[in-house]
Formats: sequence, structure tokens, C-alpha cells
Amino acid sequence: MKVLSIEWISESAEGMMPGFIRMIDQTRLPEELAYLNTTDIEIVWEAIKMLRVRGAPAIGIAAAMGVAAALQGSEASGERLLAEAEKHADYLATSRPTAVNLFQALERMKSVARASASLPPAAFKERLVREAVAIRDEDAAMCRAIGEHGLKLIRDGQTVLTHCNAGALAVSEYGSALAPIYAAQAHGMRVRVFADETRPLLQGARLTAWELMQAGIDVTLICDNTAAVVMKEGKIDMVMVGSDRIAANGDAANKIGTYGVARLARAHGIPVYFLAPTTTIDMSLPSGDCIPIEERSAEEVTCGFGRRTAPEGVKVYAPAFDVTPAEYITAIVTEKGAAYPPFGETLREWMK
Repeated sequence: MKVLSIEWISESAEGMMPGFIRMIDQTRLPEELAYLNTTDIEIVWEAIKMLRVRGAPAIGIAAAMGVAAALQGSEASGERLLAEAEKHADYLATSRPTAVNLFQALERMKSVARASASLPPAAFKERLVREAVAIRDEDAAMCRAIGEHGLKLIRDGQTVLTHCNAGALAVSEYGSALAPIYAAQAHGMRVRVFADETRPLLQGARLTAWELMQAGIDVTLICDNTAAVVMKEGKIDMVMVGSDRIAANGDAANKIGTYGVARLARAHGIPVYFLAPTTTIDMSLPSGDCIPIEERSAEEVTCGFGRRTAPEGVKVYAPAFDVTPAEYITAIVTEKGAAYPPFGETLREWMK
């Protein structure tokens, strides 16, 4: 099954307008594969905030398409239309703070809007739609390249541990951390996956396990606190995870719990690979200490999925991400290849 987490659906045979965003509502998986179709910027903001669309590349694409979609009904022109585009972009930038892809995509949309301000309104709007679709298509190409580079790290019959979801659902298609798994399958290799459940919202259980099963890949779901045991038992050959932001020195933010997995892997002599497109690299941040970490609501921990599992009024600390220091990362894999410690020089070269 080919999973497309997000796409632009054109209602015209001649161009891309009118059109709308179609995204999988990931909060309804695995019970139901449901789609959210919209041109409403408020719905796009809510979808990003509430993880209906999630994964660093996917939320950048959703935001870019959100700007373009919201402008379709505008009656403004010239500078007023440009101001609307910038206002929509600034609004969507408030949805989530950690993934740099979101901000890069929105800045790209604003830049194109400024360069296109002299166009007639219809051409201006069409130009922004095409830019948003280009961001999506470029991400798809990058993820396939990540898969081919990551494939070089895997041998037939090996087992990969992954944390959270960095597959097709987290990007435009194919995946980042799971891209080498799909590439291995395409090359006729046998690769097994152990997927951490990923508390508190169970992205590993609900999403990674679901999409790997859809693809016919051998996947075993484990509780987060089982990772150390399966490593000790020799069942894991490598760890592959995605990233929401990579600092200039190679420190990498990913879903909460990744840092612990990386420390466990080091203790058991298991390599740890972070796989992400270069849009995830933020050279403006010297280290992971500068990465803003989103904190989620207490209810996601105490009353997840509608059932109370903790006492009313208990204090909760719920960071959505943690940062794995570069010293615990064996390699960073992007569409440009694999970088090994020390990461700084290669990352600088990639981002020129």
C-alpha cells in the first residue's frame, strides 16, 4: 500500500486551482484510515497542533499548502494580497515550535509571495500553490534518496529498532528513518523492525506498526521500557530514527525517549543512525541546547485517548522531544549521504 500522508488535490484540468489539501487524519489510525480535506487555515493550524498531521517534513508541507489554500478565496490584490499571505504564514508558524521544517517552508512561501507581488491575483495564487506542491515533491525525492543512502548501512536479515514514526506518514511519502527499510524490501532483502510504542501518544504502536504491516514488513511492537531487554538479548542490530531538528554540531532532537534509546544502544554496542532531509538541519543553532522543546498538555499523559490513567490534579511534565548529543550518534543520513563524527564540517558543506 502506498501511503500519501498529504497531497494537493486540484479540481481543475488546466491548473492547480481551485484545489484543496488532503491529509490523513493520523489521530484516527489504526482503527480508521480517514482523510481531512480542507482549504481552511484554522483547520490546518489545528491539524498541525493536534497531530492530525505530524512529522517534521509533513507539517512543513501542510503549512505551505495551508498558506496557498487560504488565499484562494481572497478578493485582495497587490500589496494587500501579499500581506494576507504573510499573515497566514505567521499564524501557521505558531502551531508548533520544534520542527525547523515548518519555519523553513513558511519562509519559502513568504519569499515566493514577495517575489510574485506584482502578478495578477490569479497568477499570484497559482504561483503559491505550485510552490507548496514543489516543497512536497522535493521532500518525496529527498526521502527516496535517504532510503538509498541508508540502505548501505543494512545487511540482509538484520533487525532495526525505531522510535516514534518516521515513515511515510511523517513525510510526503516513503519516509526518512523507515526509508531504508522500504528500499531494502524493494531490493528483495529481509529486514525486521522492532517498533517502540512511543508514549504517551503511541505513534510507534498506532502509526509505525500500522504502516509497516500495510507494506508487508516484519514488525514487532514493544513497550518503550522493553528496548533495553531486546538489546541485551541480541535482537537489535541497529537503531534508526528520524529527527525534527539537527543543530550545527550534530545534536539532534527527536520524539521524547530517543535520547534514552541512544544511551541504551551505546551501552550495548549498537549503532544509532538519525535519518532526515537536510531541511531538518538548522545551522543557526550551534548545539542542541538551543533547540526549542515543545511541551504538550498534561491531558495527553493523564487522560490519553479519552480514559483517565492518572489521579485528577497530579502534576505532569510532558516534553514532546528530547535532544540526543552528537556523541551518541553513529551517523546522520540525509539525501546527500551519510555524515560521521565530527559532524560539523559535513553539515556545513551540505548546507552551503
